[in-house]
Amino acid sequence: MQLLSSRRFRAAAASVAVLGLFLTGCTSSEPEFSYDPPSQVDGALPDDTVAAMEAAVTNALTASGASGAVVGVWVPWSGSWVTGIGTQDPGAGAEISTDMAFRVADVTRLMTCDVLYGLADDDIVELDALVPDYVSGVADMKDITLLDLCNGTSGAASSEATAKNAWLNTPERVWAPLELASYGLGASRGTPHTTYRNSDSGYLILGLALERASGLTASELIAEYVTEPLGLANTSLPSPAPAAPSTGAVMNGHYLSTVEGGYNCAAPVDITTLSSSTGYTDSGVVSTIDDLGRYAQAEARQALRKEEEPDRFGAPLPVSSTAPSWYQATGGALMVGSMVGQYGWTPGYQTAAFSDPETGFTVAVSLNDSTSGGSTAAYLSWELAAIASKAPAASGETAPDFGLPFTAEQYHTAITDTALTCVAPPAG
Repeated sequence: MQLLSSRRFRAAAASVAVLGLFLTGCTSSEPEFSYDPPSQVDGALPDDTVAAMEAAVTNALTASGASGAVVGVWVPWSGSWVTGIGTQDPGAGAEISTDMAFRVADVTRLMTCDVLYGLADDDIVELDALVPDYVSGVADMKDITLLDLCNGTSGAASSEATAKNAWLNTPERVWAPLELASYGLGASRGTPHTTYRNSDSGYLILGLALERASGLTASELIAEYVTEPLGLANTSLPSPAPAAPSTGAVMNGHYLSTVEGGYNCAAPVDITTLSSSTGYTDSGVVSTIDDLGRYAQAEARQALRKEEEPDRFGAPLPVSSTAPSWYQATGGALMVGSMVGQYGWTPGYQTAAFSDPETGFTVAVSLNDSTSGGSTAAYLSWELAAIASKAPAASGETAPDFGLPFTAEQYHTAITDTALTCVAPPAG
């Protein structure tokens, strides 16, 4: 445990040094950890770019039943746009602000894999260690490695469909990770090692394995290997006790109840208070938009790695047999063209964050309603990326040779075509 204690001290010191690094171009003098992000134009994006992005967010709110969103777009050669849009409740409540905390959903998977690679770099675990070496009760994973869990190649199914109603109806329930994962583990298995499968149960099991290998809790590990080194003061995996995402400002989370013919969009069900055990090391982390953008940019650049090999994102697999060639997955991440990130939903929120490792171009968004799953947040992040990628260079700057394999119109249409149907509930 001495190695971890020493790392904790170094990481805490490093976090002070890097607090002001994001999108500034400054570097840390701390010898144990430094992250030198690309320089960022200090100014707003052009008015027409902002207007197009505002229209995109408004369309996504209408389509998803959400009443508000926090958004961050950082275009290093042009400017940035960080804002809150909408209100806490439909047509009422406080306006959404950029200091509000929210749940990052499946972005948590990236952090869990950060911990795996960090422990491997520190010679505490091996990437190819077998799962049953650390987690009991999973004998049928005798040929599955920790890296398989991170890469989504364990073949395990997801627990989401089975557990969803329990999450929504009993949000304060505290789940044991293995109990929650068992819903996915009990379903039919896919092909392991060579085929990607979106599996929350795999990341739940990985969290348990990392806890047992290190002797630390998952919350401590994410602090140790992710949030402290990067100076993410508003990001954490909370304790399992039911709570809002923060004791400070919070974007309230909702879902819509069903009525005959659609959803009651006028009266969303508040589910802000939730046990983080619902998501644990798959989707339990909370953050703010500035922290999320900072993290996404550093993650795409593999800034937390101590060793260059193996390349965590070097051998991605198709997300599915029907996915476009530019949409792949590995290392807990999704690759969308050249951008690296993740998206998903957890009760009350849907969140997406992606960044281009070469330029630092970064988009992050969270909506305050989870009814449509994570797809609206994903499509919105890609639509915003397509809009912002065309922003002209600011005076004295040069735009890089950067492009995306899709258009804003594609994902604007995708959001509109998947819009929820809002229906007034019957009188009385």
